[in-house]
Amino acid sequence: MPTAILTGSPVPGSSIEADLRSLGFEVGTARDATEAERSIAEAPCDERVALVDARFVGHVHALRLALTDPRFPLSAAPGVVAARPDGRAALTRALARETSAGGRTAIAVEGLADRVAGALDTEGTAVHRPALGSLVAVVPRDPQARNEARQAVTAVDDEAVRLRSAVKSGDGFFTTFFISPYSRHLARWCARRGLTPNQVTTASLLTALIAAGCAATGTRGGFVAAGVLLIVSFVLDCTDGQLARYALKYSTLGAWLDATFDRAKEYAYYAGLALGAARGGDDVWHLALAAMIVQTVRHMVDFAYHEAEDDVAPPATGAVKKVGLSVWVRRMIILPIGERWAMIAVLTAVATPRITFYALLVGCGLAALYTTAGRVLRSLRRRTPNTDRSAKALADMADNGGLVAVLYPLARRIGVRDHGTVSRIGSAVGVVVPLLFAVGLAGYGSSVPLIFAALYVLGSATVTALPLTGSLDWLVVPLFRTAEYTTVLLLAAHADVNGALPATFGLVAAVAYHHYDTVYRIRGGAGAPPAWLVRAVGGQEGRTLLVCVLAALLAAEAFTLALTALAVAVALLVLVESIRFWVTAHKAGAPAVHDEGESA
Repeated sequence: MPTAILTGSPVPGSSIEADLRSLGFEVGTARDATEAERSIAEAPCDERVALVDARFVGHVHALRLALTDPRFPLSAAPGVVAARPDGRAALTRALARETSAGGRTAIAVEGLADRVAGALDTEGTAVHRPALGSLVAVVPRDPQARNEARQAVTAVDDEAVRLRSAVKSGDGFFTTFFISPYSRHLARWCARRGLTPNQVTTASLLTALIAAGCAATGTRGGFVAAGVLLIVSFVLDCTDGQLARYALKYSTLGAWLDATFDRAKEYAYYAGLALGAARGGDDVWHLALAAMIVQTVRHMVDFAYHEAEDDVAPPATGAVKKVGLSVWVRRMIILPIGERWAMIAVLTAVATPRITFYALLVGCGLAALYTTAGRVLRSLRRRTPNTDRSAKALADMADNGGLVAVLYPLARRIGVRDHGTVSRIGSAVGVVVPLLFAVGLAGYGSSVPLIFAALYVLGSATVTALPLTGSLDWLVVPLFRTAEYTTVLLLAAHADVNGALPATFGLVAAVAYHHYDTVYRIRGGAGAPPAWLVRAVGGQEGRTLLVCVLAALLAAEAFTLALTALAVAVALLVLVESIRFWVTAHKAGAPAVHDEGESA
């Protein structure tokens, strides 16, 4: 049980002790700094500890935000300072300095929590201070101020504030006005019944999978049911994040589940639509695969750009801010997940899978062009190079395997020089575009794509031989994703045999999962997947070359079987290692995080 130490004399009529107990704290008291130091030392070392000024007046939710948020090692508010087990040492040092400042005598304990928080700031230790907004959190100095503070507490409904704060303020139009007004109440209902965000996330996944199954029936009734269930899944998807913010239940495992299940739901639904269309005699697997590729590459643009900008601050929460029409239009242009899923659901119910995929490809394609162009322009205006951390993250996201590693010495020996970011991106385009043209024109059964795939492997080594520190170097990641995914799509389409495109869909889905998992590990501070895994699944250049070799040597039926086997092998390797890693991290007590979901 976490421990809270009340410092100073109790104030008549104060509810602070009851408030702390309602938050799950065991409450002790300390009359001076020395006693507070001893009490902190005696508290269980694997639990959260807090110092709270006995004169504190404020809302319970203000205390909850300052004391119980599991994402931050140290947090503070007026009259309050708290530490997770990994922030305990810093808190103890700051408290010891306060004690030693009095020569180990019984110095005044009033304001001790604020002085300790100030000492942590002075030594440069990061202390999270939650945005309280209209919530009250003060330490009155006299009876009149205390009375005014209590009146201020009474004037503000902290439950209403808590409910509003559960909503992410930067959401899209559809989510903001058609989902969040009631999903936040569903989040509170879940919290009061002890449900966890992970349980709601899992319910969202299961609902989406049932929706995909309904779409796979190929009947109009199935399509209508699929559209309705997809919206229900999205409501639950919003609810899990709002529940996490409402109850402050964040976890490493939860962040991974939230992010990963979003992709699994959407891509499983694409497969369901393709199966349903096939039952009606319309083969749209190539459109389903193209939609998955466009959406994945679009996400990689987002991820890589933010890594280069070193800009991964969590989205804001709180009351929905009033924004102008132009802001809403820009948010809708990028076709965020709410608008996209609403469009898919409506078109599934009233149109055909082919029309749904056409609309999806046009909408996502235009959104990708809009966001990518804007980010390229912003990057060109940036003068500072990427940090070493960003360059390392981009190199990991590039997903180069053993072939590139072997070619690095050769690339450096033949005189690779850093001629600037534009030159590097030009080189990347110079190996990606010829490969795709060769594959698209020569197609399955030709050795021409194999030659260009070999050149692509060498080009991958030369492009990434030096650190990716240029302002546009983040484009390397989506370019590599485009090359690999599109190559296998074009070869499978040219094979023109039953099963080739579904097998390719499975392969690209497995590889895309690996790429998303890499991103989520990096964003969670865990680094890239182990090198053995990257090399075992071939790296992006190895898989691209292998598929070209298989297409040149095998008959169409054998090529389909090979793609299926490759999809199964990659899926098993990356899934087993990914699940092992995230479960282990969760059990090891990795710092809690919460993935807010991608706007796209």
